[in-house]
Amino acid sequence: MKNIQYFLESQAFGVCTKLGEKLGFATSSIRLYFIYLSFLTFGSPVLVYLVMAFWLNIQKILRRERSTVWDL
Repeated sequence: MKNIQYFLESQAFGVCTKLGEKLGFATSSIRLYFIYLSFLTFGSPVLVYLVMAFWLNIQKILRRERSTVWDL
């Protein structure tokens, strides 16, 4: 089970993990609420998840380009 969890967390976008770190909630509870909310609202939170994943990837790219303070 740990191997499957590690694979999914490493291959996923990390949106729930980042949200959990920012808000101070457990990642597993955020994932559960996301799943429940997706079933109740017929999958509309999937769009929000994809937008947040896109935003996180853009942030990673921008951080990679500007590695020092002097790179402006």
